Amino acid sequence: MARQVVGCPIETMLKVMGGKWKPVILFHLLSDTRRFGELRRLLPGITQRMLTKHLRELEADGIVHREVYREVPPRVEYSVTGFGRTLEPVLDRMCEWGERYADRVKQETASRNTSPL
Repeated sequence: MARQVVGCPIETMLKVMGGKWKPVILFHLLSDTRRFGELRRLLPGITQRMLTKHLRELEADGIVHREVYREVPPRVEYSVTGFGRTLEPVLDRMCEWGERYADRVKQETASRNTSPL
């Protein structure tokens, strides 16, 4: 079940994609279908509980599709839905901004370390 939409579009976006991990999970799913264990390895700082919670929320919001294969042992794969793919340009821009910011911080740090006292 999708969450309630609020008045401001930015608030709505943050309700769906807010938090530390959801954009990173989606970033990894945009490149390929992944199993739960793969996502855990790609996100070493996330707990199993938090990954499960975020995947369930993304699925409920129609961003991620969960496919269960009836095998022994059971196999579950996660992929981005067509609607979820509409977030790709947003994440691309976030990546670009993050790279620019990291470069800026490196430059400022380097200039502080080389400037005379």
